[in-house]
Amino acid sequence: MNHIHAEVNAWRSGRRARGVITAVMKRFRRTPALALSFAGFLTQLDVTAVVVALPTIGDDLGFGLAAYAWTMDAYSLAFTATLLASGALADRHGRRRALLAGNMLFAVASLACGLAWDGPSLWVARVAQGLGAAFVITGSIALTASAYPDPADRARAFGLAGIVSGAAMALGPTLGGAVAAWFGWRWIFLANLPFCLLAAWIVPRLVAEERADAARPLDLMGIALLTLALGIAIETLLAGRTTLHLAIGTGASLACATLFVMQQKRRPHPVLDPALLTQPAMIAVAVLLITVSIGYWAVLVYLPLFLTTAFGLSTAQAGVALLAATVPMVFLPPLAGRLATRWGWRALFTCGLVTIAAGDLALALQPTWTMALLGMAVIATGTALVQSQLSGAVVTLAPPAQAGMASALTIVMRQGGFALGIAALGAALGLEQEASAYASVFLLASAASGLGAAAAILLLPAGATRP
Repeated sequence: MNHIHAEVNAWRSGRRARGVITAVMKRFRRTPALALSFAGFLTQLDVTAVVVALPTIGDDLGFGLAAYAWTMDAYSLAFTATLLASGALADRHGRRRALLAGNMLFAVASLACGLAWDGPSLWVARVAQGLGAAFVITGSIALTASAYPDPADRARAFGLAGIVSGAAMALGPTLGGAVAAWFGWRWIFLANLPFCLLAAWIVPRLVAEERADAARPLDLMGIALLTLALGIAIETLLAGRTTLHLAIGTGASLACATLFVMQQKRRPHPVLDPALLTQPAMIAVAVLLITVSIGYWAVLVYLPLFLTTAFGLSTAQAGVALLAATVPMVFLPPLAGRLATRWGWRALFTCGLVTIAAGDLALALQPTWTMALLGMAVIATGTALVQSQLSGAVVTLAPPAQAGMASALTIVMRQGGFALGIAALGAALGLEQEASAYASVFLLASAASGLGAAAAILLLPAGATRP
């Protein structure tokens, strides 16, 4: 009997201690933002952590360059497509519930990635990861907005989320390279499990459930058409080795994209209103989102292969070297905010895209080790000046009633550009694995960034535009 009383007292003491901790955390104003940022941390960390281990994964599972690209694109394509459905489902069934369901799916998919035995099994698991990540990000954004009704507090909360996201992207290559070198690439995915469990425990204790007053309709046909348009384009770029194949694939992709635009125009409540892209400024921002994804984010996928091929670095060494291409993304966004107010978006975005183009060009010119590090730092600097301000530009330029749709457009353009950029750069690389072959990859990325700079100059209004 005594030992039963002892266990009951211990349980009560533990419960009181947990209650005190939870109460203290709830009183901290930014605790919900921290909890929600932590929930999305893994989805960002996983992108760059996996990038640096891709050469090792390809060697272990025995797949080539096209499959290498699909390891990233399977995640990105699933993420992009699910974003259009996740918001409507979160509004209908509860945003916290959607976030927690996505977190659970992400954990199960991470386990499946860690146990993958070949390329197809890994790609299926990566698709599931992308599905889960979309619900986590959508739920996190919506819950953060509702938890901080005051605009100033909301701006600080999203700023905190941006810092956490930037830290995840910056730490990913180094952590991924170290884990892959010391424990094997599978542990990059398996290490997600305890953190997903922690997020599942902490979010319900600190964040209240939220639902929209009126649930949005779910557009399955629109989701299917957009997914087909992107998926066919990616497969055509990666596998198209004949003119006929390229022509058929391009035509099919454009047909699906056209049907998507027509279908959205007919819907009373479209998930992505094509009318948003009738303004020159909105067209410019859409082009910028895509070209930044090609000039920086897609390049980031191929940098580990380039570093190991050109300089003989190990996986762990490549992860450390990639800090040059990620650390500026953590520290420079506050400077970008001040420059946007002082210069205006046209000058800032033009400067940023020209900087990215210069960094990619430096990487294309068969650089020395020092020049390669400098080129990576330059593309990261240009991206840091542009990335955080593009979302604000989209929301500001769109009609107030369509601010939410404009935000969705930002993510779709960015993720769609990332997926297509990976495929396009992979097609430029071809089947060669020599260091000289990467010149075409970086030249294409530089050209895309130059196109973004031209769009900013020609289509954005002059003058200081306050974010």
